[in-house]
Order: sequence, then structure tokens, then C-alpha cells
Amino acid sequence: MKRSLIAGILAAHCVLPVLAQTPAQSPAASSARTDYSRSENWLCRPGIASNACEINLDTTVIQADGSSHVERFTPDPNAPIDCFYVYPTVSLDATAYSDLKAGPEELNVVKAQLARLGSVCRLFAPMYRQISLGALRARMSGGPAVPVNGAPADASNDVDDAWTWYLANENRGRGVVILGHSQGSGQITRLIASRIDATPLQAQLVSAVILGSTIQKPKAADVGGTFKAIPACTRKDQVGCVISFSTFRETVPPSANALFGRNGKDTEAVCVNPGAIDTGETMQPKIYYSNNGREWAKGVKVETPFVALPGLVSTACVKSASHTYLEMRIRPLPNDRRLADPGTDVMSAGKPDPAWGLHLIDANIAIGDLVDVLKQQGEVWRRQHQ
Repeated sequence: MKRSLIAGILAAHCVLPVLAQTPAQSPAASSARTDYSRSENWLCRPGIASNACEINLDTTVIQADGSSHVERFTPDPNAPIDCFYVYPTVSLDATAYSDLKAGPEELNVVKAQLARLGSVCRLFAPMYRQISLGALRARMSGGPAVPVNGAPADASNDVDDAWTWYLANENRGRGVVILGHSQGSGQITRLIASRIDATPLQAQLVSAVILGSTIQKPKAADVGGTFKAIPACTRKDQVGCVISFSTFRETVPPSANALFGRNGKDTEAVCVNPGAIDTGETMQPKIYYSNNGREWAKGVKVETPFVALPGLVSTACVKSASHTYLEMRIRPLPNDRRLADPGTDVMSAGKPDPAWGLHLIDANIAIGDLVDVLKQQGEVWRRQHQ
């Protein structure tokens, strides 16, 4: 991986996959376990004083003609289901494994990827000692090693311990959505496979949302592959199923070495489009872009933390011999006054990198439609369990 790519990702405070790699040096064999009864070890949890999900999520919606309005966000503190979320690789800590203190990068990622789901579920997001961006940069680009602290098992132990504490103290038989992105997706895939799949606890799974990763299923079936008993979702009113995809631009499809969405020998990557679970293609996905100060439309001043550009983009699940993925298609409308291309690609040598695609905005592309899907799934789950 080129240094320019790493630098771009670091600058965006965004994500990299764990790639099953650990820092080159050998850390201590074990570390102390994390106490998740302590509120400071959670980014988001109902009732804690510093809740990173209790933030302004208002959105400026801009139409093709430049007209705009502000869409206000209202959470539901009495939401009927829960969401348990594990965030992607964002830590800028100067050590191989992150600490448990939230920095701007952790606060920003729950703002973009999780907090909006607070309108349909109670939100739980533990801090965990993830592999840091610095450690991945050192491993993948041959850069200087970073100081090693802790142990490779710390991240998995933290996620497991947070989940165990949540079940014992907060769940009380409620339906739960488990979601993550990139390194977080790797963690929840492991958690689901080891503790939920084909166990009595599977009955409480409203859905699993596994973004920016690769979940495998048989080519001619929806059950099997990564999970033994949890199928890929095929209907909006289906519960206990998996929503997963990785996003690539229409004009820059995944390269042969792209990790995300790669098909197996006898399997294919799951692609479930949250905006059109049954058909795989939606003309107006509900995308919420983080407002990064760019000019979103000529003459339009944007002061909200998020922006929506309805009708500019469509998405569809696409299958090739090597990959199955979500394709983002940009189609400006006639006389469209908005910026021509809102895509946020991973860049390499000044060009979009086909090995990474639109990994940085997988969650932004899905979040609005996920609100609708999880609301419907939650209602179905509750009716089935009354």
C-alpha cells in the first residue's frame, strides 16, 4: 500500500480493515480485562453522562435546483429494540493498540455511522483496544514500527466483555441489532459466529449489519458460508438475517486484489442493498454525507453537520466473476446545481484506488435506509415475540 493512500486515510480519520494482522513486535501475553460497568468505557450507552450519540444530526437537504431545507433529527429514548455497534479502525493513538479514552476520531465515527439509528433503537457502543491506524500503517506500508502496548487478544476480549455486560445488565430479552464496519465488522462477525449463530440467543437477533467486509454465502442459497444458520436478508420485513455490502464506484469497479466483496471458490460475497433489499437496486438511496465544508451547491450555505443530495446517486448490487458488491452510480439531473461528484474514494497516486473503492463512506451510503429497515425489522420482531 502506498504511503499517499495511508496519509489520505489518516487525514480523513477514517477506516482500514484489520486484515488479521497484528503489530510486528511481540506484545505482552495478556492484559487486564476492561470493566464495562464503568460508563467511561462506553462511547454510547443509555443514561451515561457523556454520551457520544447525543449530538446534533440535523441535515441540509439540497435539491437539484438549489432549493434546500433543514431536516431536523429526533432520537427516540424509548426505542423498542437495541443496537450494539463496534466501530472501524480510527484510532490515532501513537501505540500499536488504542487506549480506552475517546478522541475526536472515535467521536466522529459514531456521529457518522451510528447516532442516526437512535431514532429506532437504543444505542450501545463500547470503547475497545483496537489495532491503531499507526500499527496498520507500519505493517502495510513498511513504515516505522510503533510502540507495542497490550496484547493482540485485547480487542476481542473487550468486544466480548462489552457484549456479555450488555446482555447481563441491559438487554432484558429485547431484540438487538449487531452492527459494525471494517475492523468492527471483523469483530462482530467473530462474535456472532462464536456466540450467537445456531444458539438460543439467535432468536434475539433482529439483524446483523456488517459493512465494509466480506460475508460469504453459497451461490445458490441464502444460508451457509460464514454463518451456519443466519441467512442473508431478502425482504425488508425479514428478521434474524444479515445485511452486508462493500461499495465501489460504477466507473472504478473492484480490482482483482480488492479484499472487500471478494467471492470464494464455491461461495459469493453477500450484497444486501438497504434501500432495496428485495430488488438490489434503488434509485434514491437516503445518503447522509458528513459536512466537511465543501461547496455542496452553488450559492447554498450549509450550517448543519450533515448534507443530503436526493436523486443524485443510485445504488445497485452487482456481481462479477470475482466480486459481489454495491455499485454507486452518480447521475446529475439536468441543470443540477449541486456538486457533480460527492463520492469520497480511497485515493492512491491521485486516483481512486480500485482495491479499496468507497470504503470510507459505506455507512453514509446506508444509514438513512437502515433507519427505515431497522424500524420495520424491529416492529416485526416485537410482534413475533409478544
